[in-house]
Amino acid sequence: MRELLPVIEAWRAEGVGFGRAVLVRALGSAPRPPGATLLVADDGRLAGSVSGGCVEGACIEEVVRARRERRARVHRYGISDETAWSVGLACGSTVDVLVEPELREELIEALRSPDDEVVVTQLPADAPTHASVPSLELGQARQRGLAEGRSQVVLAGGEQHFVEAFPTVPRLVIFGATDVAQPLARLAHVLGWEVVVADARAAFATAERFPEADQLMVGWPDELAQRLALGQRDSVVVLTHDPKLDDPAITVALQADCRYVGAIGSRRTQRARRQRLSESGLHPQQVERLHGPVGLDLGGREPAEVALAIIAQVVATRYGAGGGAMPRE
Repeated sequence: MRELLPVIEAWRAEGVGFGRAVLVRALGSAPRPPGATLLVADDGRLAGSVSGGCVEGACIEEVVRARRERRARVHRYGISDETAWSVGLACGSTVDVLVEPELREELIEALRSPDDEVVVTQLPADAPTHASVPSLELGQARQRGLAEGRSQVVLAGGEQHFVEAFPTVPRLVIFGATDVAQPLARLAHVLGWEVVVADARAAFATAERFPEADQLMVGWPDELAQRLALGQRDSVVVLTHDPKLDDPAITVALQADCRYVGAIGSRRTQRARRQRLSESGLHPQQVERLHGPVGLDLGGREPAEVALAIIAQVVATRYGAGGGAMPRE
């Protein structure tokens, strides 16, 4: 939902009232995860989505109704519902959508925060329930939301609560302003990531070559890595293909426990690289976390295809999904 903050700020500055629909529970093959949000302004403008189009029309009507009645409700749409075909959920999924007449100030403050945030909303007493709702203390639910960055409904004190996570924007740091780095930066930008491109060669790390980069840095990778204060929200891809440049960057990223660390190179290159990293003092478990050859095995070899394979693996790692590496020899 953080991506909707510019729209929220603009509508508030214009004095336009708006309500929201937010997906609180998805059962089955729902196209969007809990936390997906649709904003509906009084002048008819829309922003966001709760289902990629399936139940948008019904949700818009319910937001208008909530604005009129000043009351929040949870609506269930699913294959067992007689409205399933009309709202496009005949695929068999079931979704629960919380409709609110306005966006509470605590939610806006969470969106503005530079840190990971969690906001807990008690659902209306008549909200539908489900056997899969976990029973948790709210403090525990908050901690889980912060740690996992995922929103969910929990049962606490006999009441259902929506624990809504607002994780910070993920950051992709690319060391090596190469031909693969250019489409990789574009793809990450489209996904809403913060993109940093770094290279020791000033002629390569330019705004003309990387217009989508949020930050361009020139210098030795290990020095830049230290300045970036790498951490668990970061994914790092090393494309320099030069041991004196890539080894220091990989070392700092692994020591910082970055979510993803990948480096380009053949399997033979990776074996030699891992040997050097081990001999430099990195723990075997740290070296094991290095993705190399970098990227999922999609079969492509052109720069844009390799970039797609890399960003696919980065995203898969973020969400704990599997995937095989590029089979480069």
